[in-house]
Amino acid sequence: MTFLEEWVRVCDDKSLGNGEMAGFDHGEKKIMVARAAGKVYATDRICTHAFADLANGIMNEEECTVTCPLHLSAFKLEDGVPQSPPAENPLRTYKVKIQDAGIYIDIG
Repeated sequence: MTFLEEWVRVCDDKSLGNGEMAGFDHGEKKIMVARAAGKVYATDRICTHAFADLANGIMNEEECTVTCPLHLSAFKLEDGVPQSPPAENPLRTYKVKIQDAGIYIDIG
């Protein structure tokens, strides 16, 4: 089986500060990038429990989590695993690279 990478530039590296999140659309995909403890993460941006935009949620930089603004489920930024109910399903995560002063994610 062959996996194809499709890297997409989502923003300038300098535009995303520590403790910040931003939402982006690519086609039908709604994606969030977040910088916590100096590392950049990318996940789906819509909560798996109910339709809520996680880019409007609350980041806990120490725990590297984002909390849904609607029902307060928290998700690990690294692997998308929910840390609290009511969400039970993980978020999809994306590989991230910083290159040429931009943040890129692999949507392939």
